Amino acid sequence: MVFQKFTVLLLPELLDKMRPMKYVLLHNIRSLHNIGSIFRTADGAGIDKIYLTGLTACPPRKEIAKVALGAENSVKWEYHPDPVKLIQKLKKQKVQILALEKAPKSKTITTFKSKRSFCLIVGNEVEGVYSELLHQADEVLKIPMHGKKESLNVSVAFGVAIYHLL
Repeated sequence: MVFQKFTVLLLPELLDKMRPMKYVLLHNIRSLHNIGSIFRTADGAGIDKIYLTGLTACPPRKEIAKVALGAENSVKWEYHPDPVKLIQKLKKQKVQILALEKAPKSKTITTFKSKRSFCLIVGNEVEGVYSELLHQADEVLKIPMHGKKESLNVSVAFGVAIYHLL
């Protein structure tokens, strides 16, 4: 007698497995308050996981918790010391790698649409996304700026970008 092993999925679980995944990679974010703010915004946007890389601090930290208001517990996260290895792993899983950075070949985020699983890379407050990570990206996206300043605070830029990508 042969028995076959199978798994029964309920409709909501099946639909959840079929939807594109949304990931964020934070590389070398220095401000713990910016990290907390990104966690909180990620929770609101339904991000599946945040990858913390390089010098980016990890929870639990009181400065992160003060701004995240519990989102550091509700959003899954992992620390990876080497972002390039992480990106290569995600690419093997068919995850589209997007970098948020003002660069010569950046596309305006307001006109970009993706129906695939993606990972949005957000970089350091001063240096932005490092060139080694930009070279790994499938697309580099920028937020149009209309004033005198050329950039937004990293946590604000993340909020603007992630809601355009949803």
